[in-house]
Amino acid sequence: MQFKRWRLMPRIPPSIQHRLREFHPVLAQVLYNRGYTEPGKARQFLNGEMPPSNPFRMADMSKAVARIRRAILRREPVAVYGDFDTDGVTATALLVQVLTALGADARPYIPHRVDEGYGLNSRALRELARQGVRVVITVDCGIRSIQEVRDGTAAGLDMIVTDHHAIGPELPPAYAVINPKREDCTYGEDMLAGVGIAYRLADALLRAAAASGKATPDLAVEDLLDLVAIGTVADLAPLDRLENRALVRQGLAVLNLARRPGVCALLDVAGLQPGKIKAINIGFVLGPRINAAGRLESAMAAYELLTASDYGQAVTLAQNLQTLNLRRQEFTRESEEAARDLALRDGQDVPLIFAASREFLPGIVGLVAGRLVEEFYRPAVVVEQGERESRGSCRSIQEFDIVHALDQCADLLVRHGGHTQAAGFTVKNENLPLLRERLMSIAAEALRGQDLRPALEVDAEVPIEALTLELAEDLERLEPTGHHNPPPLLMSRRLPVASSRPVGREGSHLKLSFGEAGWWLDGIAFGQGDWAPELPRLVDVVYHLEINEWNGRRKIQLNVQDIRPAE
Repeated sequence: MQFKRWRLMPRIPPSIQHRLREFHPVLAQVLYNRGYTEPGKARQFLNGEMPPSNPFRMADMSKAVARIRRAILRREPVAVYGDFDTDGVTATALLVQVLTALGADARPYIPHRVDEGYGLNSRALRELARQGVRVVITVDCGIRSIQEVRDGTAAGLDMIVTDHHAIGPELPPAYAVINPKREDCTYGEDMLAGVGIAYRLADALLRAAAASGKATPDLAVEDLLDLVAIGTVADLAPLDRLENRALVRQGLAVLNLARRPGVCALLDVAGLQPGKIKAINIGFVLGPRINAAGRLESAMAAYELLTASDYGQAVTLAQNLQTLNLRRQEFTRESEEAARDLALRDGQDVPLIFAASREFLPGIVGLVAGRLVEEFYRPAVVVEQGERESRGSCRSIQEFDIVHALDQCADLLVRHGGHTQAAGFTVKNENLPLLRERLMSIAAEALRGQDLRPALEVDAEVPIEALTLELAEDLERLEPTGHHNPPPLLMSRRLPVASSRPVGREGSHLKLSFGEAGWWLDGIAFGQGDWAPELPRLVDVVYHLEINEWNGRRKIQLNVQDIRPAE
């Protein structure tokens, strides 16, 4: 078993504890850990209030809106060019819906992962121009596609790039570039997902239409928030940011109404009930099914589901995604085993895991890289080797910025991009050995002397007698939880183990009861079945405090994240 580091967050100062005295002391500690030290700001965060936002403060927004409105007026065909992941698919569906409602001749274009690869494709842009398209709006891609934007412009297209990924050394030479990470952008929030930026463009278009007396009575901007919630959570946009939090919170309210036939059908095949959907269900249930289309076949299948107007058609499409997701899970397991075998040839004590094979599917390599990071706590690069070029997917750890590492290898790469902990690249095969060597060297230098074990950031140490249903209900106010706003992680010491037994497939999980002398607590420790034969009588545990509802009864349970013999 790999023991994790437990890092207990600094205790809230008495002056701030007093300032936040309206909140439960444990909730106040969590708010302090999240950076909220003023009661007003803390209430705004907990209530999910939308901060003041004006989409026209984004650089190039006015220019983009004017060009799109001109295209609508002239009936010039407009293409929305999206990425094939959940963020890109939801953004494409959202923007096509709005453009169509405004009277545009709008059409979606999502590239095929295998045939075209990530990002803008010059051949596709030239084909769109040949079909008569005059404006191309990218969503969730394009910020590093310098040559492709040039090619599209040369073909007669007005290119409008909307993207949220890290900006390279130069902006693409597009008609307009909307990315809050631009240095000259005064919008204020630069961590929106791609679908969040598409939503703000849609918001600006609807505002402009209303100001000109051409409002769309059948479409309110709030109707789009279910798509925003799905894409934002699935793309791991940080939920400690007020705008993302508000978008997801309000989006969950729309999502739980299941107004879209496609969403209703997807919930049904996934075994989820409208009215009970949380952010965690998006991340672990809905997102993977939408992603499965682009991973194994064409992401257009997911787009068609989200935009379906007929429930019968939507059911068929949702069942197709369910089948694809089951296949994706099987392929991921097989590829993970193969990648692990390749990686272990370098030994376990390596600064970076690098596995390349012709057998890997391009839609699976990112998932496999993520699993390797979880297992070994090292940056991982998994590459699908092609005939002349290979495509790699990278996942990283907190201590290593993978996109910065790829920037240092730019001379070896055809293209690359992404975020600090998730990125991708295309490389010519003859450069693959040198790329591996250079990434190993960069990682070795950056990680030298660091304690490379997973770390659990513990929000608070809580005595067992303080674990009440009232506390659990207070902590639920932090929903929606997710990336950068995880469920609170609590620690309790010297819990007596009343009983324990392995459960699940091959006994991989552990069912626990803690207690003595008239009190007890139930617990579940996923993936920690190895403790079963050697669990000591007293343990220290780190856990999420949850509410378990069964037969109308509500009681607390511990979702145990790590166990240690009591100190």
